[in-house]
Amino acid sequence: MLEIKNLSRTFFPGTVNERKALRNINLNLADGEFVTVIGSNGAGKSTVLNMVAGKLQPDVGSVTIAGKNVTKLADYKRAKYIGRVFQDPMAGTAPTMSIEENMALAYARGRFRGLGLGVGSKRRELFVEELKSLELGLENRLKTKVGLLSGGQRQALSLLMATFSKPKILLLDEHTAALDPQRAALVSRLTKEIVERHQLTTLMVTHNMEQALQLGTRLIMMHDGQIILDLNQEEKSKMTVQDLLDEFGKIKGAQLDDKTMLQ
Repeated sequence: MLEIKNLSRTFFPGTVNERKALRNINLNLADGEFVTVIGSNGAGKSTVLNMVAGKLQPDVGSVTIAGKNVTKLADYKRAKYIGRVFQDPMAGTAPTMSIEENMALAYARGRFRGLGLGVGSKRRELFVEELKSLELGLENRLKTKVGLLSGGQRQALSLLMATFSKPKILLLDEHTAALDPQRAALVSRLTKEIVERHQLTTLMVTHNMEQALQLGTRLIMMHDGQIILDLNQEEKSKMTVQDLLDEFGKIKGAQLDDKTMLQ
């Protein structure tokens, strides 16, 4: 479903600030595969997501989604293939618009756009049923402005909206990092349920190693713009956070703790 081939990107080339963000990355995701991505700051995790989304262009390499080479496509032209949830609960939704208006825009991705048709009675019934799955009572607040929702509610709504059009690829960019532990746990649970229900091919970046072990069918670790560890579901199920730290320590040549990994 997703093929990343020989992807490389250097920021500020030829200057004193030159930084190789990605170094010949190769990654394949099968249909329905859920891959979690961990690594220290600057490892290249978000750069990979931005390459897939079309926010950044590679110096070398290609991105193929469902058999189509999208490397040269602008981000707005890739929108019909991709759903994305960002770290900031304020991103991905329009705060001055109502819940149903935001959902109508999300549902219209890749279709005819227009709010007048988007929130008809049949469409509203669909929105209510989808919102019920969140178990947050939002199905009774369709007219509420999204800006009035809590961070957890808004992130749950963003997750639902990102999967409305059944995208070929779902990108989750540290989407629970800005939430308190209780709301982060809620959004993690909803992520697992929604991805499994729709069998979505998913790439999730996280700094939370426990979350990376609990969610998904595969785990990769990045460092210095490269993939240094790739675990399938069986291998991942046998790992602990300390095991991951030990693996990373072998690369770094040092004893690490959880805080070090996040530096």
